[in-house]
Amino acid sequence: MSDIICVTNRHLCKGDFFERIEKIASCGVEAIILREKDLSESDYYALAKKFSEICGKHKVEAILHTYADVAIKLGISSIHFPMNVLQELDGRKKNNFSKIGVSCHSVQDILLASESGAAYATFGHVFATDCKKGAAPRGLEALEEVCRRTKIPVYAIGGIDSGNISSVRNAGASGVCIMSGFMKCEDPKNFIHQFIDFNGGNDVEN
Repeated sequence: MSDIICVTNRHLCKGDFFERIEKIASCGVEAIILREKDLSESDYYALAKKFSEICGKHKVEAILHTYADVAIKLGISSIHFPMNVLQELDGRKKNNFSKIGVSCHSVQDILLASESGAAYATFGHVFATDCKKGAAPRGLEALEEVCRRTKIPVYAIGGIDSGNISSVRNAGASGVCIMSGFMKCEDPKNFIHQFIDFNGGNDVEN
């Protein structure tokens, strides 16, 4: 197991989406977030059902995104929300989840996430990334500040690669989220070994 969470984007996926999820689920990631927010709720349900079955087979945590009702119907207790969705979430629905993550972009977001009972937060984008073209990265200093200001685990996201992951960990992040790397790489198992030495838990020397 690692400190790396895969975030999906089927539009970036190289090859069949479910075949890729199968490979990612078996490569040693901590969890996979099914972030396919452009789908209708019914289409997301169909995708999430098969996704959760694959994750269950490989004993990797399946985290749904945004669609609380879908997660409740499928009996999935881990979910990730944008901050505005978390703030609007009905309290009774919230009680269905044992683990809630939230996307944060500032210290204020992180503090609000913690007050709202989030189990963890993502913070980004830390480095420049094609997914946020033209938007200035928030940088390591901002990451270090949010990590210092909260007790909940913070996962850095945005532009994470083998050349900067050590600096992200040194800034206090509990782990990282990676999207395009997992979606586009030739082999997820080889890809993750750029970041993790599964024998010692440290970065692999290049």
